[in-house]
Amino acid sequence: MSFTLHGIPVSRGIAIGRAYLIAPAALDVDHYLIEPDQIGAEIARFHAAQEAVHAELDALREDLAADAPSEMGAFINVHSMILNDAMLVQETIDLVRTRRYNVEWALTEQLQILSRHFDDIEDEYLRERKADIEQVVERVLKALAGAPSTASLVVHNAASNGHNEMIVVAHDIAPADMLQFKTQAFKGFVTDLGGRTSHTAIVARSLGIPASVGVQQASALIRQNDLIIVDGDHGIVIVDPAPIVLEEYSYRQSEKVLEQRKLQRLKFSPTQTLDGTKIELCANIELPDDAQTAVEAGAMGVGLFRTEFLFMNHKNRLPEEEEQFEAYKRAIELMNGRPVTIRTIDVGADKPLDSMGGDGYETAPNPALGLRAIRWSLSEPQMFMTQLRAILRASAFGPTKILIPMLAHAQEIDQTLDLIQEAKRQLDDAGIAYDPNVQVGAMIEIPAAAIAVRLFLKRLDFLSIGTNDLIQYTLAIDRADNAVAHLYDPLHPAVLNLIAFTLREAKRAGVPVSICGEMAGDPTATRLLLGLGLTEFSMHPSQLLVVKQEILRSNLKAFEKPVADVLAAYEPAELATALAQLQKA
Repeated sequence: MSFTLHGIPVSRGIAIGRAYLIAPAALDVDHYLIEPDQIGAEIARFHAAQEAVHAELDALREDLAADAPSEMGAFINVHSMILNDAMLVQETIDLVRTRRYNVEWALTEQLQILSRHFDDIEDEYLRERKADIEQVVERVLKALAGAPSTASLVVHNAASNGHNEMIVVAHDIAPADMLQFKTQAFKGFVTDLGGRTSHTAIVARSLGIPASVGVQQASALIRQNDLIIVDGDHGIVIVDPAPIVLEEYSYRQSEKVLEQRKLQRLKFSPTQTLDGTKIELCANIELPDDAQTAVEAGAMGVGLFRTEFLFMNHKNRLPEEEEQFEAYKRAIELMNGRPVTIRTIDVGADKPLDSMGGDGYETAPNPALGLRAIRWSLSEPQMFMTQLRAILRASAFGPTKILIPMLAHAQEIDQTLDLIQEAKRQLDDAGIAYDPNVQVGAMIEIPAAAIAVRLFLKRLDFLSIGTNDLIQYTLAIDRADNAVAHLYDPLHPAVLNLIAFTLREAKRAGVPVSICGEMAGDPTATRLLLGLGLTEFSMHPSQLLVVKQEILRSNLKAFEKPVADVLAAYEPAELATALAQLQKA
């Protein structure tokens, strides 16, 4: 019987093949108490499993092909760090010693404790890091049970079954395992868990593998060897498709292959509209080595380097200045003279970074409106100064910009600029080189910031519109909440008019402005953003070419009336008509 499942599209393309189901390591493990004289042996068993997983990760790292996405090595390193993190390892051992739990019980108990912390995180990217901890625990449990890794199982079964078009269906998939799938018959994947910013989604995009995540109950509803279609453009999974549906998707799949080949020809051609307007396409990155992926994709710079990742997996401490400096420097050097925009840390009292330790950082009643981003940084000046010095030091190695998140008040801007000046003075006193002319900009992601944008234009060198949060705060919608996610609308008249006003005011003041949210990487929004006056886009590297193609086909003069009609439309039917006319212009 044919049926359709809906999830979150995270990697474009169409995959058609047979389902291969992966059962997760049983987290419902045996629970029993050990005798006091067995504690040493139980801990030794845990360490042995830990070493086995380390060896497995080391082997994965050594086997990385030269053309493997740069994200892969970094993700393997993250899993290695988690495997040594005291919050996981030492706390598990303490449970074995103090409560005499068997190690499987202790490990899953500690996983539940950590998971509850991560469930309270407001930031989508950080919230989904819980999956990395779960994946590491799954590896350790399999090592304790003497079971082969997920990737080994899939690769072995793919070879023995002779499936040429295999689609993995799982509760979740570790990014490191996906690389091994790439060399086999793996053509797509479907997971129960995950979101747009999960590591698995990031790797899927970099590998160009069609994927749909967050497909609830997929691994329960899809049976082994079912014929399935994964529509990565729309997050749709069709199980046992009718012949006419299969034929249609087969045709679309062939068309997409040809389209991708054509897109590759655009990689290093100039980015400009038909009427000669030059457009700058930059990349969003999470890890220093992502910069290499950005260069290979044809990005003209990094429009957003999210630094939150550097602050994760630290037990009772924040990353030191030297550690941050080396990370920023590496990204800048990899960009080889192209500008890198580094956003200061966007976490807060509601974010369970290990380094916060819980001392005075209790979960806020409403984390989205609490002490986060620049508010938290200004409340922790020592931490903030450390990051500012590290960024400034890195600026000596290539063009660098500093981007400040979640600003809303004039005093926040002024206080931030004062701290940057103080960081410069400290470096001057120490005789350390930096770029004295490093530009400082602000994220426009709160409606108040957009409405009062003139405050920003007087004080800052550039702006970057973060559409993800701007939409969330304007519409009072948490898109991660399934109950209201359908109301999250980038094309809501209020959102469009805030973006238009910001772009218009920035142009009038001669201040550069970019968009780094998901709208920038959505080709269906490209014409609208161009018509509103946007000339700098920043997005995931995998989205660059499809957006570039839309830009090359655009004539800005033809967009003037349709865009004016879009901004004047408030009724849904009127807005839909105006948007349709814009796509035809």
